[in-house]
Amino acid sequence: MKRTGPTNILVRKLSDELMKLSKKENAPVWKSVAELLVKPTRDRVAVNVSKINRYAREGEIVIVPGKVLGAGRLEKKVTVAALSFSKTAIEKIRAAGGEPITISEAMRRYARGSNTRIIM
Repeated sequence: MKRTGPTNILVRKLSDELMKLSKKENAPVWKSVAELLVKPTRDRVAVNVSKINRYAREGEIVIVPGKVLGAGRLEKKVTVAALSFSKTAIEKIRAAGGEPITISEAMRRYARGSNTRIIM
């Protein structure tokens, strides 16, 4: 039988932890992120900082279930949690006064999932 789901063990463990946290804290945002992470790699999202600038509000926690790329400008102070970041994306987020963090770090800090937005 052919294997389904992500072959990266770290992504699988992260997805399992997200599902457990979602049930424990009654936070559906983590379940949604877990479901997006188990998609095939070719279907995983890549979001530019310009899209984050367009849809996020000041002071919000933005979750990207994929990679954040550095195209465009970011003018808002937001915390961005993602699976991975490009170098320019990290620089632009920090230059705007925001903070780039991993999804697992966001789970620890914002377990309740309030004031978060998933951008795909």
